[in-house]
Amino acid sequence: MRISDARYSRDRMRFDLALRFIQHEARTSTIRQWTGLTDDRIRKLFRTYIVEDGAEGITRHRGKSPQQVSFFTRSPQMRQEAAVLASVCYMLGVMPAARVSDARKSLPGVQRGEALCEAYEVYRQLVGTPRISFEHAVFLVTALARGDELRATHCAGCRGLILVDQGAMPTRGCGSCEENGQERLL
Repeated sequence: MRISDARYSRDRMRFDLALRFIQHEARTSTIRQWTGLTDDRIRKLFRTYIVEDGAEGITRHRGKSPQQVSFFTRSPQMRQEAAVLASVCYMLGVMPAARVSDARKSLPGVQRGEALCEAYEVYRQLVGTPRISFEHAVFLVTALARGDELRATHCAGCRGLILVDQGAMPTRGCGSCEENGQERLL
């Protein structure tokens, strides 16, 4: 039997990504989806590298992952934060070039997962008190890639990125332009 360095480095990348997701408090199902690791392996990684190493403040969330796009558009502040996160995701290559109908299955992967972690970390640095969890960030990327409920567009006033909930009243522009009376939407 021949040992392949590529195989082991690929496995190492999956483990490293899983640990990064764990540090961002991702659910087991999300980690499994993006890394391909089994639930048992993920729990062992958490126990070995988080619990036994004494890392504090990292909690394991249970239950379903977020699924409501209205979370991102419920207030002007959330729309602005979600737009910042989406912008960073576009800049770092997390978002696909075109809409993807089956985003939950086709988006996850190690490279995109690493870019997503990087985007989320940049977002947390840019926003003083971030209100978007990592799980919500994963959902935002998926929802924008699908484009059926939530889409990204540009404010007609300033050309900044804004998010539009397809099922709600259209947003007339970014918060800044709305305040200044430039309420036009492309």
